[in-house]
Amino acid sequence: MSAAGVNARRFVIACGGTGGHLSPGIALAEALLARGHGVTLFISQKKVDARLVAHYAQLAVERVPSAPFSWGPRGLLRFYAEQLKGLLFSLRFICAYQPDVIIGFGGFTSAAVVLAGWLRGIPVALHEANRIPGRAIRLLAWGAQRLYLPPGVALPGRRGRGVRPTGLPVRADIMRQAPAVARAQLGVDPTKKLLVLLGGSQGSSNLNQWAEDNWAALASAGIQLYCVTGLGKGQTGERSQVNHDGVVVRAWFEAFSDRVGVLLSAADLVVSRAGAGTLAELVRCVTPAILLPYPQAADNHQWANATYFVQQGGGLVLAESALPTLRAEVLRVLQADALLAQFRAQLLRQAQEDSLATMVPDLELLARGSPAGRRRESEEVVA
Repeated sequence: MSAAGVNARRFVIACGGTGGHLSPGIALAEALLARGHGVTLFISQKKVDARLVAHYAQLAVERVPSAPFSWGPRGLLRFYAEQLKGLLFSLRFICAYQPDVIIGFGGFTSAAVVLAGWLRGIPVALHEANRIPGRAIRLLAWGAQRLYLPPGVALPGRRGRGVRPTGLPVRADIMRQAPAVARAQLGVDPTKKLLVLLGGSQGSSNLNQWAEDNWAALASAGIQLYCVTGLGKGQTGERSQVNHDGVVVRAWFEAFSDRVGVLLSAADLVVSRAGAGTLAELVRCVTPAILLPYPQAADNHQWANATYFVQQGGGLVLAESALPTLRAEVLRVLQADALLAQFRAQLLRQAQEDSLATMVPDLELLARGSPAGRRRESEEVVA
């Protein structure tokens, strides 16, 4: 069905600011486009957003003025000024585009367009990925017709009708591949264990430094390292070390990866922060992980995410203070093939869930009941 076909609707998805918001927004946009609908993504003006959406030329994108919340006087003033600009921008766009539904994935880019939707009488749906809902979702949830929350998570005053237990959508290009195929694409040695280190879309200086300090020792143990440092963080390039068997073992440091599915499929183990997007991708690619939650994350939500991941059998969690013990833990896990197989079996069970199968039909139903949706229904009947 084409976007001009019968029952085609228009959606605006506000999802910028971090990879954890943008990536699921792209996944939902792809699924809606495949159903013949029109979709526009609202993203931030950050470089990481531009880098990621550049690979999805089929998506219509608007860069909305926005800024993260801050308690500091200058930061707070900038936040309100940019949000006002974002509200005016969103109102102009909505008046011209006439969307049926607005979907927000949280973060500082969602507030202005959601408020604009309310002012124009457009139904709003919100998706929260973290085990502890973020500030934007908590503030905006009262006016949302749909609220997609992780299974087992609830918001005070929002139970029952309009709430859907839903996981995080994952982009179609992030999928499990045979490890041998993925390793051939990366150019890594198929005979040696591969450790992948991720610091989230913003990168992690502490994890990057750990990688710099430990890659040679890992290489001596016959373990390859592939570290995604984040844009503008850390030195990139290839390193090599001759181990005690006289074999060259390599490490790679890359600022940004356009091949997340390949990278995770190739890995025997991942060391990572515990953003909800990364965890959903680990599940999709059936990749065990040692998680070190970012301790300054709002409401310590990464620790809650990591705890749930571990409870579901996907790996282990360490506090940031345990970073000096990480190398020993990595070596222990990589040498325990039975433990890795156990982790993968539990991840494979979780990977059968399909959040888009819940969200897409539900959003189509919501769109049909919107003012614009009812108008289009009548136009289609006349036609």
